[in-house]
This record gives sequence, structure tokens and C-alpha cells, in this order.
Amino acid sequence: MVAYKRVLLKLSGEALSGKEGHGIDPDVVGRICDQVKKVIEMGVEVSIVVGGGNFWRGARNGHKMERTTADYMGMLATAMNGLALQDALEARGIFTRLQTAIEMREIAEPYIKRKAIKHLGRGRVVIFACGTGHPFFSTDTAAALRAAETESDVILFAKTIDGVYSADPKIDKNAIKYDKISYLDILNQDLKVMDSTATSLCKDNNIPLLVFDINDPENIVKAVNGERIGTIVK
Repeated sequence: MVAYKRVLLKLSGEALSGKEGHGIDPDVVGRICDQVKKVIEMGVEVSIVVGGGNFWRGARNGHKMERTTADYMGMLATAMNGLALQDALEARGIFTRLQTAIEMREIAEPYIKRKAIKHLGRGRVVIFACGTGHPFFSTDTAAALRAAETESDVILFAKTIDGVYSADPKIDKNAIKYDKISYLDILNQDLKVMDSTATSLCKDNNIPLLVFDINDPENIVKAVNGERIGTIVK
């Protein structure tokens, strides 16, 4: 018995780049898609929001660039990652739809809530790219927004660390890992789980967030099965 019927998987662009730290590692993408296939075969409806940091880090890369231009470039990077995921999933026999918040009809559907939900109900994986379609909003916020719109049961937040800590565990060896934490505590302690806009959106819409380590792609299946991994945020 699965713990969730409809999930939204948030993948960072960096998660797709493997050890290289940039670009797309086909082996890493393949391992993630193998696990998504298992989840689909379990009868779970899956949507994915993907970032673009493996190609472009928005304002960080474009620090001398006008902010909206840098952000739009980041949105285009997420579309490339979305196409890579779509290709890998379809190679595994999984029907997939790529929807973008910026229209690019030759390669993807424009985002339409009702079509997305219809696809999910038919067992298709829906990949949401281009963030919210607006500058100044991260793909974290896009994940919270799409989860709310599609009435997802949980956001599976795949990161390169295994949960939420009191500080960055890569810097502070005394950082404490939380098994459970509230959105209010994240905001009050200024923990860098996701940006404050996304955190508030999840809090206001009562969307649970499960933060786990994507370096072990099998964690996706474990999360759907309700196994105790990572950190649950409610």
C-alpha cells in the first residue's frame, strides 16, 4: 500500500549532472527515470518540476546581466532538462508530457492545469519546465505552485543532502538533522531548504514536503512507500 497517490518530484538541475557538476549525465538521468517508472507501475501519479542549475544559475551566473534576462535564460535551461527527462522516460515505455510555463509549441505543451491533471489521471508523467514563467521566482516556488494546482499529496524534494539540518552539514560538522520539522520553524530559523516564497506557499496550502537524498535514486520509491527517510516538513 503506497503512502501517496499523487506526488510531485522536485529535481534540481545539479541532480542531473552527476559528478561533473554541469550538463546532463545520461546514467544519472537513467537511474532516476528507472525509479520513476517503478513508482508509476505502483499506480502512483507523478509530476516533475525540474531546475536548470546544471546549465545556468540565473542571477548568480548573470550577475552583470539584467535580472529578468538572466532568469529567462534559466527557464530555458529547465526546458532542456525537461526534454532529457522526457526522452529517458519514453525510452522506458512511460508516456510523458512536457509542459512549459513559456510557450514553445514545437517541443512542448503550454502549461494548462486541467490538461496536466487529465494526463496524470491517465498514468502519464507530466514534467513542468520553465518555472512559473515569471522572473524573480525560483523553481522551488514553481514546485509549490504546481503541487497546489494539481492537488498533489506531497512534494518529494530531491537534494544532494539527506534531509533538513540546523546548518549546512558540509560546512558545520555539528549540524543537527531533523526527522520532522514545521514550515514555521524553517522560516523562523531561516533554514535554506527552499526559498521563503515556496516555503510560505507550502505552509499556506498544507502541502507536506519530504526532503531526501537523490544520490540514492531508490529513495524515490522508498518515499512513496512511506519509509522513514530524510526529513518530513508539515
